[in-house]
Amino acid sequence: MASNPYTGLPAERFWRKVVTNVPPFAVNPHPRETFAIARTDKVATGGSCFAQRVAEALREAGFNYYLTEAPAPGMSGNEANARQFGTFSARYGNLYYTRQFVQLFDRAYGRFEPELKAWLREDGRYVDPFRPTVEPDGFATEAEVIAARDAHLAEVRRLFETLDVFVLTLGLTEGWRWRADGAALPLAPGVAGGTFDPDLYECVNAGAAEVLGDLRGFLDRLWSVNPAARVIFTVSPVPMIATYMDRHVMESNSYSKSVLRVAAGEVCTGDPRAVYFPAYDIVTSNVNAGRYYNDDQRTINDAGVRHVMRLFLQTFAKDRAAPAPVQAAADITAEFEGSAGVICDEEQIERSVA
Repeated sequence: MASNPYTGLPAERFWRKVVTNVPPFAVNPHPRETFAIARTDKVATGGSCFAQRVAEALREAGFNYYLTEAPAPGMSGNEANARQFGTFSARYGNLYYTRQFVQLFDRAYGRFEPELKAWLREDGRYVDPFRPTVEPDGFATEAEVIAARDAHLAEVRRLFETLDVFVLTLGLTEGWRWRADGAALPLAPGVAGGTFDPDLYECVNAGAAEVLGDLRGFLDRLWSVNPAARVIFTVSPVPMIATYMDRHVMESNSYSKSVLRVAAGEVCTGDPRAVYFPAYDIVTSNVNAGRYYNDDQRTINDAGVRHVMRLFLQTFAKDRAAPAPVQAAADITAEFEGSAGVICDEEQIERSVA
């Protein structure tokens, strides 16, 4: 049989060989060329809500999960959780929108000083608009907000300069900004503090070019202070909870995740220090038939997290990885026959190399 470009390609290039004939919980779309995470490496996390599940799994797997803002000795577990000690490697809260990554670095290193200093809550307490939920009791004065922020940003600098591996989970393209200087916020004003005024705040929905620019900008900044840092990008499989765009939330979610997935893939080309890990692809694939979502069709269940982290270990820490489940290969003859009336030129690829 004459050869063609698909002749001799490895099994992972063919859907039927690595998806059809593999149980859903064992599908493994792992990156091929990557780095290893040693037991001594300081592994940090940041990003959207799903990054918190990643952090939990890293700790359970025995990784050296890195914290620069740890709870004080004697602080109860409930208080530590409520005040987000350990939720992420530093107490920056959720970083949903990629502009937050860039501005977090710039604020930490004095390159950007936002005009917006504090939000007043309905109970008369103040919160930090850039991490409005990290102190449930709030602050008595705006000055206290600023002092706590300065201490926090010092720990962010230490994190960036001393981490070995940074796992970043991208969550949303929609975000809110202070119009005057473009300061990016994790929540809309009025949700957890502040008052919404359309003359002061705007909602933005980033495109792929903007997101890619943010990610490249963040990597450049991180590597300027820590050239050996390695970064693992993921995209959160958790759908957005609400959209401000004038359309159905499912359409907005599809747009948002598609943009993030494209940008994450592009930013990880050309430098071995940056790798895309397909957590999003694993959880959201039609192969799983939605079995990795809870009844709300939004939050990820333990089975989904276990699958993601098993493959994470197989990719970055093979010495701690469990063997992948297997099952007998499926007979694809019936599938060919069942689709005989559908014209799909791609089917010729497999027939040509069978």
